[in-house]
Amino acid sequence: MRLRTLSGIKLSNLLLGGWSGLVLLYLYLPILLLVAYSFNDSRMSVVWEGFTFQWYRQLYAELAAHLGDERRSPLIESLSNSVIIASITTALSVALGTAGAWLLHRYRFPALRSLTTLIFIPMIIPEIIMGISLLIFFKTVEVELGFTTVIISHVTFCFPFVLIAVQARLAGLDPALEEAAMDLGATPLKAFFLVMVPYLLPAIVAGALMSFTLSMDELIVTYFTTGPRSQTLPIKVFGMAKLGLNPTLNTISTVFIVTTAMLVVVAESLKGTARRLPGGG
Repeated sequence: MRLRTLSGIKLSNLLLGGWSGLVLLYLYLPILLLVAYSFNDSRMSVVWEGFTFQWYRQLYAELAAHLGDERRSPLIESLSNSVIIASITTALSVALGTAGAWLLHRYRFPALRSLTTLIFIPMIIPEIIMGISLLIFFKTVEVELGFTTVIISHVTFCFPFVLIAVQARLAGLDPALEEAAMDLGATPLKAFFLVMVPYLLPAIVAGALMSFTLSMDELIVTYFTTGPRSQTLPIKVFGMAKLGLNPTLNTISTVFIVTTAMLVVVAESLKGTARRLPGGG
C-alpha cells in the first residue's frame, strides 16, 4: 500500500510537472522564436537563411549616429523618448510612493482604507479604460498631448508599485529606530532621511526598477496620451509592425526583453534582500 501511494504521488508530480512545462512552453515559445529570428540573415523575418549579427550591428550604428547627431533615426528617437519618460516617471514615482507609504504607515485617519483603495485602483483597472479616461481629462483641462501628459499618465499607474514595495518593508519596521534617532537630537525630517530612507532603500530601489520597466513597456495608456513628438519605442514598434515584418523589430524587441528581464530579476533580488535584513519581515 505504501509503495502504491508513493508511485501515485510520483505520477501526480510527473503529470503536474509536464503540464507546467507545456504552459511555460506555450507562454515563452513565441518570445524565444522572436529572439532567434533577431539573428536571422534574411530580410523576411519568417524565412530562416542563416545566423548573423548584422541587425545588431545596424542597431548599434543607428544609435551611435543618433548620439553623434549625424542622423536622427526615428526608431532611436523613440527609444530616447522612452528612456527620458521612464527616468522622469521613476523619479516621481519613487518620491510619491515612498512619501505615501510612510504617511499611510505613520498616521491613522478615518478615510485611510478608502484612500488606500483609490491608490491601488490604477493597478487593476483595464489599461484601455485608464487611457481613455486620461485622454478625456487632458482634453477637458486643455492640456496639449506630449511628454507632460505621458509622464503624468505613467506616474499614475507606476507609483502604487513603489508604495506597495515600501509598505512591505515598513511592515517589519522597529519603531525604536526612529525614536532612537530623535532621542539623539534629530528632527523628524532628519530622522526620516538619515535613518528611514537607508532602511527602506532596498524596497525603494526595487520599486524604482519596477516603475522603470513598466514605463518602458507601456503601450495602451501611452497610445491615448502621447503627442506627435513624444512617441515612445512601444508606440513606434507597434506602428512599424502594422506595415510589415522587419528584422530590426526583432532586434529591438530582443533588447527590450533582455533589459526588462534583467530589471525584474534585480528588483526581485532586492526584495529578497530586504526580507532577509533585520526587521525585513
